[in-house]
Amino acid sequence: MGTAQVAIAPGTAVEPAKALDDLLKLFEMEVVGVAKAMPADKYSFAPSAATFATGSPEKFGGVRSFSAEVTHIAEANYYFYSAVSGLKPDVDMAALQKMTNDSNVPKDDAVKVLLSSLAFAHKAIATITAVNAFTAIKPIDGQNTRASLAAFGVAHGYDHYGQMVEYLRMNGIVPPGSK
Repeated sequence: MGTAQVAIAPGTAVEPAKALDDLLKLFEMEVVGVAKAMPADKYSFAPSAATFATGSPEKFGGVRSFSAEVTHIAEANYYFYSAVSGLKPDVDMAALQKMTNDSNVPKDDAVKVLLSSLAFAHKAIATITAVNAFTAIKPIDGQNTRASLAAFGVAHGYDHYGQMVEYLRMNGIVPPGSK
């Protein structure tokens, strides 16, 4: 699935930035595909009690809309990967947080900020070397090395990717990764 990868012989040393960037590229392919698959008129969709069987014990107050899921991933990317690299985010973080708190961000705006955050994440990962990958940094969400925080950034994104996949399915859309 996705782009072809060049085979690396077992036992070959791989730079941490390359290994981590490959992980990010796989996530990027998946999440951008899902973000683009949701029609613009469904970007404000969020599950509600009405979506499920009467009497469902599930609570839906505060559930993010699809657009908020997309912009939350972008916001988290800037947060995690600026800590990985020390690079300053190339966006206004207060404006991005405002977008994340808005459940009606237009599709084009949400996809644009997602793509920008992923480009920033790639730049940040490129700063990871064999020397600094496992040197302690200020802990973020329990991750205290550049390598573990970079991997955690992808893992966190996949949590939200899974929710986005469910939102697509709730709207009768087959996620790109399932086609």
